[in-house]
Amino acid sequence: MDIRAVRASAPMLLPRRARESSKHDYGRLLIVGGSTGYSGAPTLASRAAVRAGAGLVYLAVPQSIYQIAAVKNDEAMVQPLKCDAAGRISAEGAAELEALLPRVDALCTGPGLGKSPDAPQLVSALAEGARCPVVLDADALWALSQLGDGFASRLAFPPILTPHSGEYERYLGGDAAAPRVYAARSSAERLGCIMVLKGANTVVAFPDGSTYVNQSGNPGLARGGSGDALTGIMGALLCQFPPERAVPLAVFLHGLAGDLAAEAKGEYGMTITDVIDFLPEAMKLIMEE
Repeated sequence: MDIRAVRASAPMLLPRRARESSKHDYGRLLIVGGSTGYSGAPTLASRAAVRAGAGLVYLAVPQSIYQIAAVKNDEAMVQPLKCDAAGRISAEGAAELEALLPRVDALCTGPGLGKSPDAPQLVSALAEGARCPVVLDADALWALSQLGDGFASRLAFPPILTPHSGEYERYLGGDAAAPRVYAARSSAERLGCIMVLKGANTVVAFPDGSTYVNQSGNPGLARGGSGDALTGIMGALLCQFPPERAVPLAVFLHGLAGDLAAEAKGEYGMTITDVIDFLPEAMKLIMEE
């Protein structure tokens, strides 16, 4: 791998951390997700967030999978929330996080959340209760589609939406056949959001019309859990940098870690756990000298 080419293609170089610093200097991230049968998705997100440098990671999951999530997570702080009969977080879960929400620096929700009747109310309450950037992924995008227009205007920051092409068309009213840069830019402006249209050469578009087209990544990332890892990386970086820097960088690092994993394991045999494990090396490659 040509290190000079990697550094030249990065949307930014990571600044070195101050020698005198603490976990509180690198932010608090809250990840909300999971449901019965889907304990892996929020755990992949939390593990990626820890690897990407968040100071503190809180993982809120339904009571139904709390014990599983607690065993899987050594460094994220796992919190159980009330759930419905199907093991999905109930609308009351947002109230259980009421004291924590104003204190976090980024919020991610969606991985493994499920499409429950309570999900739209839950996502709305979480996003509106947060005073920080909010990442909506996976089932949170479905919940968003049930909330109607004007959602973004009620939030402290433009929400960050991370659909793949199918979710973009089904939940966000986009045309997946349109040119990707145009599609992402027009949706960001229409919805008042930061649009991350995932796929080969993921496009990041901001409400002001500016865009970033990613060049890292490979087909080995096309597997379950890839988006969950990206969500965790993005959340961690949003704790440390403003959205215009954090979001493109998260996309780039996710792809670069995937490239390192493919180089070591092959595109067929690599896993998303491998991608997360290669994040430190990816971050070292673009560290300021």
